[in-house]
Amino acid sequence: MRLGRVVNSWWTKVTVFALCASPVPLLVCRGFSGSLGANPIEFITHATGNWTLRFLAITLSVTPLRKLLRLPELVRFRRMLGLFTFFYGCLHLMTYLWLDKFFSWTEIAKDVVKRPFITAGFTAFGLLIPLAVTSTAGWIRRLGGKRWQMLHRLVYMSAVSGVVHYYWLVKSDITLPGTLRARPSAKSVGPLAAKETG
Repeated sequence: MRLGRVVNSWWTKVTVFALCASPVPLLVCRGFSGSLGANPIEFITHATGNWTLRFLAITLSVTPLRKLLRLPELVRFRRMLGLFTFFYGCLHLMTYLWLDKFFSWTEIAKDVVKRPFITAGFTAFGLLIPLAVTSTAGWIRRLGGKRWQMLHRLVYMSAVSGVVHYYWLVKSDITLPGTLRARPSAKSVGPLAAKETG
């Protein structure tokens, strides 16, 4: 199948990687051009958070899409997309810890107690950590297929926590998390990261 060969192409994977990484240089360019608005830290925080949710939604879409389009080759992108979800989550968290709070753990602790959306955000990120760490083929062998799949079901809890985090932060505009709610149920989608087949 011609489309399958295109999906399996090395150049396709490189292109997908470049597209996934593109928000970072675009954000840097906006910074140098002074286009981050009146509150640059808030802009960066929201931008990295939004991209985390987007990549989480895209990652969860891989399994239903490959079944719908009959393109099993799409699974080779799932691990990459899952790791980009974690990457943008790291940027989002570091923006908060470093640029916003300057690693003031006292202030951060107060935020966690007083602002529920912060707690939800930490929960969403914390659930992604074991998924990113165990996303390699080596960890699949160590854990065994069934245990690895059970562990990676944490992605659904992370997705719910991420949507709650966003919803509580911006109750007046829930357009973005709506894309997550529109995804198929946990029974019909795969884990965050799977062993690449190509």
